[in-house]
Amino acid sequence: MFLTAIDPSAWFTPRPGEIRLGQTLACLPQLHDIVDYHHAIEQSWQQGQRIAIVGVPESIGPRANLGRGGAEHAFGAALKGLLSLQSNPMIADHELLLVGQVDVTDLQQQGDALRNTDIGELAHLRELVERLDQRVQQVVQPLFECGFDVILIGGGHNNAYPLIRALKQASGTAVGAVNLDPHADFRAREGRHSGNGFSYAYMEDALKHYHVVGLHEGKNNADSLKQLSDAEFTYRSVHELYVSDWRAELQATAAQAEAWHVPLGIEVDVDALQGVPASAINFNGLSIAQGYSFVECLASLPRTRYVHLAEAAPSLHPAGREAGDMACAQLLGELVLAYLHGFQRRSP
Repeated sequence: MFLTAIDPSAWFTPRPGEIRLGQTLACLPQLHDIVDYHHAIEQSWQQGQRIAIVGVPESIGPRANLGRGGAEHAFGAALKGLLSLQSNPMIADHELLLVGQVDVTDLQQQGDALRNTDIGELAHLRELVERLDQRVQQVVQPLFECGFDVILIGGGHNNAYPLIRALKQASGTAVGAVNLDPHADFRAREGRHSGNGFSYAYMEDALKHYHVVGLHEGKNNADSLKQLSDAEFTYRSVHELYVSDWRAELQATAAQAEAWHVPLGIEVDVDALQGVPASAINFNGLSIAQGYSFVECLASLPRTRYVHLAEAAPSLHPAGREAGDMACAQLLGELVLAYLHGFQRRSP
């Protein structure tokens, strides 16, 4: 079983007279086989948990896409931000389950030793991503089958592919995704990496509907845009968003997603947001408030099943790792709360 339990006490500092989420959040123990895992999540469902948090501490996918490492540290930063929040009546933490992190230590170590500038070693990196796909799907598919919504944090946007595959297998139907991202991640299927998760999912008939919010036309190659158009998928460019009413854009996006009538995934590449330390940091992006409202709005839709928070890379902050940890902790904690708040607004 490729899953490592989390000890919440390692990620926050208690304070007398206060209760932190790290002291109240339900967590899975260390499990050793898939049978125990199924039993544990079924028991958590019976106890009232409804949203499962899973981490993926890897940067193999971005490096296999000729990018930089650093995304392996995002889940740790998210835990610092989330588990330090106050437990109070304003946050329905009783619905959250901290599942743990996908165990990718061996894959990450192998990837760290490979150069993405060497053709042969790059091919090996992309083979490692295929193995990573299998591990992520093994962890998240039982959660979907049990009924959980999933919050997947960390790693590259390559992990959209096993998420979509898992949701399709669990629901028995191809799914839809709305992606807040300057990139469509619809690159050629040249071996798995962070730039082609959606094109692989589409070719396997797992992704039926897809819409990109904030796409930058100058950051997507012509072949990617053509493939996106040929698939009859849509996007709203970041330049259109600069001069439009954001609330109206959200309402239109939500209406489009609802009309698909399929299970829905929310995808967020944090480099869509201005100044966030990421594999491809963006100084001309959307605001954190826009990112929050994007997640909160779509999480309120009845067919939404997950949010994927990808590509945060604390060590790539211009001021260094400590500043990056702080920025990612705050951002990722807020986006988790956005999903929780949207989830609570769903119609019964």
